[in-house]
Amino acid sequence: MFGKHNKIFNIERSTQFVDRVLFLSLPSALVFIMLVALRLITPTLAIISYATIIFFNIVFLFPITFELQQLKKYITTLSRGEDFDEKLMTLSEKEAKEIVDAVNAMHQFWAHKTDVLEAQTMSDTAVLDSLPDPILMIDRAGNILGANLSARNVLGNDITEKNVENLFNSNNFIEAVSKVLKKQSKSENLIFYAPGSSKKEEPQKLYAHIKQLPWLSKGRAVAVISLYDMTKAMKIEKMQSDFVANASHELRTPLSIISGFIETLQTSAKDDEEAREKFLKIMSEQAEYMSALIENLLSLSKIEMSQDQKPDELTDVKKLIQEVAQALSFKAKEREINIKTEIEKDFPKEIIADSRQVKQVIQNLTDNAIKYGLSQSDVTIKAYVAEKIPPSKSFKVAKGKAIAISVNNKGPKITPENLARLTERFYRLQEHKDLNIKGTGLGLSIAKHIILRHKGNLTVNSTSYNGTTFTIYLPIEQN
Repeated sequence: MFGKHNKIFNIERSTQFVDRVLFLSLPSALVFIMLVALRLITPTLAIISYATIIFFNIVFLFPITFELQQLKKYITTLSRGEDFDEKLMTLSEKEAKEIVDAVNAMHQFWAHKTDVLEAQTMSDTAVLDSLPDPILMIDRAGNILGANLSARNVLGNDITEKNVENLFNSNNFIEAVSKVLKKQSKSENLIFYAPGSSKKEEPQKLYAHIKQLPWLSKGRAVAVISLYDMTKAMKIEKMQSDFVANASHELRTPLSIISGFIETLQTSAKDDEEAREKFLKIMSEQAEYMSALIENLLSLSKIEMSQDQKPDELTDVKKLIQEVAQALSFKAKEREINIKTEIEKDFPKEIIADSRQVKQVIQNLTDNAIKYGLSQSDVTIKAYVAEKIPPSKSFKVAKGKAIAISVNNKGPKITPENLARLTERFYRLQEHKDLNIKGTGLGLSIAKHIILRHKGNLTVNSTSYNGTTFTIYLPIEQN
């Protein structure tokens, strides 16, 4: 056993190996001193016997001391998180080997626990970062300990270095947070206004939910704050209310006209045949207008419902253009307008698009061109291949080659102010109203939604010498 541990100089002084040997040999020394004093043995024999006992104590204590030293080095290395090669250890004692096995098992157990916790932390962080609304975690003093990606994007990457009181200039918000931190309330919900990033921007309307974290949660965080920006929701709500109000107004006008004429025909004009014919004609026109308005509203609703559905059918656009030109030729002749079509030779035979909707866009634009163009002029429909779709500031367009369909008439120039509002629902030019040109104001809005569904774009160009040109761009393939 001693031969396996002949590196005696590897033993650290701090192991007190010599002290242990002398301490274990002390009782034997006292015995030999008594035996010599009683003259039962000679001093020489006592010294030889004592030396023999010291020798055997060294033989038996050395391996234990050496292996304890190796165990100490091994455990110290593990505690520092450093690597240690177990093959460098030479253990012969059963107990020492069992201690090493127990330490290894414990180390593996906690290493696994650490990996699980790290994975859980990463998963929780990824989940929080994927949430669209800002989320903040705060300590008892109101300092921000953590923030998800949305919060960092909105409030800045240095948000964790701030106190919650410095976030918003709102006394109601600060008071609500204070109540939760002081445990006066488990949770608080409030709506408050936060000033915009610049003086021109309107204040943001925010909804805040502040809630205490359960005592089981670990760490310094004691509460969580979630924020929701209600500004966009308010704008959408206003758009919806405006839409309902406009639709109600547009329907109320012809209904009141029809109701008034019915009352007149039932009373003062009951026997007036000339008035009856005149009033019935106006009533018929108003009924047709209401029918067209309701049809457009239903069409717009259907298009909005299918807004997220990608078109997947093959469409022959050249055929659609010819069908629209033929269908509107009679209406064009009434205004002495000639419809011309110019289709590029290399124009693709088919594209991926919704045939019914694409035809509706071409028909709406061509119908408007005839309706608002000058009589005894041309309406020209051109179709060609474009290298790309012009980008938009408000929505994303498809990449790659596209087809372009332009519809031009020789009407009066449209001012830039009116051009910017042409696709708004129910918006119509005042001069068209003054000329009593019938229309619902929904045709271009319908066209816009159809083009958005196809990831295309719509451009308008109006000059005093070339009239107005509407150009729609549609991707050849829906990637």
